[in-house]
Amino acid sequence: MTRRLLSIAAAAAFLAAPPPCRALDGLMEVPFFMEAVRAQRLPSVEQRVPDEPAIAAFGRPGQRIGRQGGDLRILMASPRETRMLVVYGYARLVGYDYTFDIVPDILEAVDVVEDRIFTLRLRRGHKWSDGHPFTTADFRFWWEDVANNKELSPAGVPRELMVDGEPPQVTFIDAATMRFAWKRPNPYFLPSLAAPSPLYIYEPAHYLKQFHKRYADPAALKKLVERAGRRNWAALFNRVDNAYRNDNPDLPTLDPWVLKTRPPANRFVFERNPYYHRIDAWGQQLPYLDQVIMNIADAKIIPLKTGSGETDLQARYLRFDNYTFLKQGEKRNAYKLHLWRTAYGAHVVLYPNLNHKDPAWRELFRDVRFRRALSLAINRHEINQVVFFGLALEGNNTVLPDSPMHRPEYRAAWAKFDLKQANALLDSMGLSRRDSRGVRLLPDGRPLEIVVETAGESTEQTDVLELIGDSWLKAGIKLYSRPSQREVFRNRIFAGETQMAVWTGIENGLPTPDTPPDEFVPTSQQQLQWPKWGQHHETGGRSGEPVDMAAPRELARLREAWLRATARIERARVWRRILEIHAEEVFTIGLIGAVPQPVVADARLRNIPDQGVYNWDPGAHFGIYRPDQFWLDKLVQEAAR
Repeated sequence: MTRRLLSIAAAAAFLAAPPPCRALDGLMEVPFFMEAVRAQRLPSVEQRVPDEPAIAAFGRPGQRIGRQGGDLRILMASPRETRMLVVYGYARLVGYDYTFDIVPDILEAVDVVEDRIFTLRLRRGHKWSDGHPFTTADFRFWWEDVANNKELSPAGVPRELMVDGEPPQVTFIDAATMRFAWKRPNPYFLPSLAAPSPLYIYEPAHYLKQFHKRYADPAALKKLVERAGRRNWAALFNRVDNAYRNDNPDLPTLDPWVLKTRPPANRFVFERNPYYHRIDAWGQQLPYLDQVIMNIADAKIIPLKTGSGETDLQARYLRFDNYTFLKQGEKRNAYKLHLWRTAYGAHVVLYPNLNHKDPAWRELFRDVRFRRALSLAINRHEINQVVFFGLALEGNNTVLPDSPMHRPEYRAAWAKFDLKQANALLDSMGLSRRDSRGVRLLPDGRPLEIVVETAGESTEQTDVLELIGDSWLKAGIKLYSRPSQREVFRNRIFAGETQMAVWTGIENGLPTPDTPPDEFVPTSQQQLQWPKWGQHHETGGRSGEPVDMAAPRELARLREAWLRATARIERARVWRRILEIHAEEVFTIGLIGAVPQPVVADARLRNIPDQGVYNWDPGAHFGIYRPDQFWLDKLVQEAAR
């Protein structure tokens, strides 16, 4: 069976109003570029966009054709977050639309056969941000000279492209067409291209060849390496090449806005891409906004700056407990406060570290009775009422009710507040001895004191932990919290030094049977409940530790069954079993879900939804709502004068 993903341009014929123009008919020059075009420093818009540009579909309620111009201010906590413009800009070969369907974007079309043969077709005439043609030569360069170069990619071809240990057969048919083919299905291929941190299977070859030893003059390349202070050519290449990191203003891009400020800085300017591939139905080249200005501020004061009107679009570093303060400044500072849904399996989750380096604690956390007792000794209803005004969803870290995979028992299992049962489980483990404080003692005489580590970024987490500490003490467990910087926080978990961590839950609480179940299986070091097992999978066994526990091994086996399933009903059956195991085993202790996310937008900003889903993957935060279509209504500003 062949499945064809239609181009956005074709889909727009049904969604856009008024009817879309034909490609290149009646295109309007961008005011921001007019002077450069007149001075012949830049070609006209007809020469800049692809022969068949992507025509923006205005299918959401309230969307309308916008006006060009204006700057958008955003706040970030670190200069490294220049990458968030890659996330928000969300230009992908294929990407999720606002209904979470994958559609072509940079690609004109994709033909899919049996989820194993993917024929990709580029938009002819598409160009990089510096005006150089974007063709299959850029894909060939990546495949032959980067992905399969041992010095640049010592780990080999990205794991998303490996099926049963074999890479794809890649065929370059012509300048605009290529094919990736596997013997077995690869359901990860398109989602990896659509991710907020995407798999890049192309590179700007015309720029990067000067840094590659196969193409560069050896003497010239040696000078570049020395000038950059790098140990060899590969280190220099990898430094200038990271498109997702987005910290090299010289690296050509396909994103809607191009970095113009060279790090380090506290203020970054991103300027519209003159060769961007999308247009609207009136023939205006996107993005509508001329510049995005990213100002750097301490994460702790970003809510304060937001409430003072110092940003035009902000959700990152805002929490639900900022809502009252932000609402007070809404009229005074001319912004609108939205509450978007979140798609985490749970908003606050405890992660017992099953890979803790202390054998006694490791054995304790691996005993399902202990994990169940910890969960039963938490009063989720109290947390919901006290911290979240009763607006959140109580229960485990699992799929949300809007997912077709949802069943009520997944969220309810071992999640009811029951101190009697919690104490009985702990007693059955032989943890009946207590000290003078009433705190239980481990078999070696140490008190049952659990340190829950946080990234130190949320008073909300601190408030939740205080409530948990009160109820755990009634079960004979003493809780301490330890804040640290995010990098330190993660490194301690990875090293097995952390007993328990608090963080958000699964990213995608809205899976379908066709969604990879990787978040529920040891597949990544970032999974805080079993980082060493995840690292072992991620590195193909070169690092970390092999899974040595029955239930997680069963999860890995089920994931393999999902990969080999050819029917949707079979994939759904595998998903059900994975979710059942998680509900019973309580590998993570979910507390509260569906907590609204504050989104603050300038009152003039148009095409941002009043109600949306704020999620990382799928979603790219604002990405699925296409910020290149956001625009500033100057009439609102003039009326306020």
